[in-house]
Amino acid sequence: MLRFITLACLVFVTLAAASDVIELKTSNFNSVIAQQDITLVEFYAPWCGHCKNLAPQYESAATELKRNDPPVPLAKVDCTAESDLCGKYGVSGYPTLKIFRNGALSADYNGPREAKGIISYMQKQAGPSSKCFFAQEDDLSKAFLKSANSMRDTHRFAHTSETELMDKYGYRSAVVLFRSPLLKSKFEEQRVKYSGAASVDDLKDFYRKNSLGLAGVMTDNNKDQFEKPLVIAFYDVDYVKNPKGTNYYRNRIMKIAKEMSAGGVKLNYAIANKDEFPQDIEQFGASSSDDMVIGVRDESGKKFAMSDSFSMENFKEFLTKYSNGELKPYLKSEPVPASNDGPVKVVVASNFDEIVNDPNKDVLIEFYAPWCGHCKTLAPKYEELGKKLSGNDHIVIAKMDATANDVPSSYDVQGFPTIYWAPANNKKSPARYEGGREVSDFVDYIKQRSTSTVKLGKKKKKSEL
Repeated sequence: MLRFITLACLVFVTLAAASDVIELKTSNFNSVIAQQDITLVEFYAPWCGHCKNLAPQYESAATELKRNDPPVPLAKVDCTAESDLCGKYGVSGYPTLKIFRNGALSADYNGPREAKGIISYMQKQAGPSSKCFFAQEDDLSKAFLKSANSMRDTHRFAHTSETELMDKYGYRSAVVLFRSPLLKSKFEEQRVKYSGAASVDDLKDFYRKNSLGLAGVMTDNNKDQFEKPLVIAFYDVDYVKNPKGTNYYRNRIMKIAKEMSAGGVKLNYAIANKDEFPQDIEQFGASSSDDMVIGVRDESGKKFAMSDSFSMENFKEFLTKYSNGELKPYLKSEPVPASNDGPVKVVVASNFDEIVNDPNKDVLIEFYAPWCGHCKTLAPKYEELGKKLSGNDHIVIAKMDATANDVPSSYDVQGFPTIYWAPANNKKSPARYEGGREVSDFVDYIKQRSTSTVKLGKKKKKSEL
């Protein structure tokens, strides 16, 4: 027995010297993760190029973080060998990195992918999220610390047991949200006390609903925290060089927001520096050279732009019309083609609903960019596909210049060409086409998914009958 233990130890030391990244499998995943306060896990595939590029950086970070105080272990899972484990954690691409705390999934890793950045990011994640100690623990303090741990990337937390501080603010065993003094306004309280149960989920919901305030300052880092429908005012927001001017307009926006809320209109509001969001401003048909741009984004991704210059009266009228459904959404669109009889239908934002969302048509649509080399290569094959299926009235082969037209939010276009299938019976959930790019590949795909029988060959003209 002694010789076996010694051998096991020697083997362990050899492996540890070879790599400081822990190799996890389904059989040992839970037991290893549960022993650690925090662990960064990479879910990878051996054939993945991005994973291969990350490997030396990840290894270097693992070696350094092993010496951290407290240590932060880095681990990895081969998803080609442990597919069920990767599926359990929703891994759909490689590499995917996730943070685990005390055996439970805490958050996706959204930090850098090079050693120095990984080290810095994970050092901030290690240790307590709120760096003090309660005089005595209770259910609320425990729930607070757990909620702080899970939201430490987006919020700042602290706690205290100092009698002097508690007397100063008049709180005992309470969770209180303090807003920045820079955002002080007569239209909302500077401090908001939590009045719910000792529940982690309820506390997290409390942070989300109150931390941004009535009109929060939107930045590139926090823009995903704002709920829709969202009213955004883009102007010269600068709390360093121009705090008075920034709050001058913010207070006016908040005043109207309070009035609209009192009237039963529920909207969310944000202010943003126009120089930081030129693309967003362009999507409202404006430019960052304008003094102020105001628009609304609704839950479906539609945009509504305020065309009048800013005044409190114009702003309130704009919001009233929006809430009453009296405004048309703003669409960035090319003109509708005068003739659209070719085998591949030209879709622009203005005729998207008419062509792609026709409930009686199966539609294959390509989103392209005029400068894209792959799109140019695809063009003659796509044209041939349109001709081959032209005898099917229920099938539409279409294309859209995604650089010149607004793309509906249900279509995620990150590169070109991106192709989607929108069947007649399900326009709300189009399917991304991931198949080959030959005509036969498209035909096979459509034959399998079409809501009606597919005929091949051109549709005959009346003169040919």
